[in-house]
Amino acid sequence: MELFDIKIIQVEELLELLIRFIFNFIVIFIAIRLLYYKVRRRRDYLFTYFLISTTVFLLCYLLESVKLQLGFALGLFAIFGIIRYRTRQIPIKEMTYLFLVIGISVINALANKKISYAELFATNAIVLIITYGLERMMMLKHESSKSILYEKIELIKPENRSELKKDLEERTGLIINRVEVGKIDFLKDTARVNIYYYEDENLADDADNYQTSSDDDDD
Repeated sequence: MELFDIKIIQVEELLELLIRFIFNFIVIFIAIRLLYYKVRRRRDYLFTYFLISTTVFLLCYLLESVKLQLGFALGLFAIFGIIRYRTRQIPIKEMTYLFLVIGISVINALANKKISYAELFATNAIVLIITYGLERMMMLKHESSKSILYEKIELIKPENRSELKKDLEERTGLIINRVEVGKIDFLKDTARVNIYYYEDENLADDADNYQTSSDDDDD
């Protein structure tokens, strides 16, 4: 049956779309929910990655039916790659996962009949295994950051950097790895300071403090 020269339903094509979409969603779920989210705990990016993956996959898959050229796919990849949200800068690790999400979705959507399902499965598996290895097996430290409006402007001088770091650690309760001074407002005597710290170290420190407190209570 057709409506305005367009078929109402094509069972085989619809089944292939659903199978590919489910496969792509499972891969993205593993990469984002099970690998990324357990480390970064950023729900805003979790929401964004799933929607971008779904949109890119369906866009590429449906346009591939009308002979989508490879150049368009690469152009789409480049466009998303240079995106910067106007409200804030995307951290480098989140940007890397954005590339991963877009790349996997494009691969799964544009894989043609010349590529076997075994090859497609192996490609996705390789990406997931490497991501897992970098996140877990190599035990890389995950550096987080916070932006602070700082009023002790005399401490932002290079010669006072150690005192600045000590003061920020006392105020925030964090073990700070490094400090960067951003915008300075001499009229208000304030400066925008970015602090960088390892979450794993601070979580371990909190756990030690909790254990010490528990031991004291027992005594």
